[in-house]
Amino acid sequence: MGCARDPDVLINDRVGLPAPRNLPTAQAPDGLEIGHRLMDAGEYELALKAYYRAASDLGFTADVLSAIGSANLRLQRLGQAETTLRAALELDEKFVPALNNLGVVLNARNQIGEARELFRVAYALDNGSSDDIRDNLRLLDDKLQNIDTETAPIEDFRLVRRGNGQYLLLGQ
Repeated sequence: MGCARDPDVLINDRVGLPAPRNLPTAQAPDGLEIGHRLMDAGEYELALKAYYRAASDLGFTADVLSAIGSANLRLQRLGQAETTLRAALELDEKFVPALNNLGVVLNARNQIGEARELFRVAYALDNGSSDDIRDNLRLLDDKLQNIDTETAPIEDFRLVRRGNGQYLLLGQ
């Protein structure tokens, strides 16, 4: 007859107390936060995937697009990074991380004039409070003054992102 004594009767084999109900659950970090942590760890491809998951939850906001563009930049996909960061700025033309990070992309593509303007606007919108943006502007000004000398590599420029009301260093 098998395992059950009577196939028409369900047996409750539970022992002990029932599981508690209505307990508060820990809130899982969102895809953006996971992506930021992966960027900090140098896992840019995984960060990009996390940012796309964030887009499925949050939509393609300026913050999400800026993060996707930054991951593409770290992966040296300059064309994709530029397109995505410009899309972020179409949604929010005053989004400081996207302005700065697009400046980094354009500098890498040797579009120095537009890159400098983006750094200048980002620094002004940030009220000069970001050392990273100030340093990017200073590096580009040095590059413009010494146009005949070797240019600063992309690694010297710093990406910024918004996190808890602050702009945080993603890596150097």
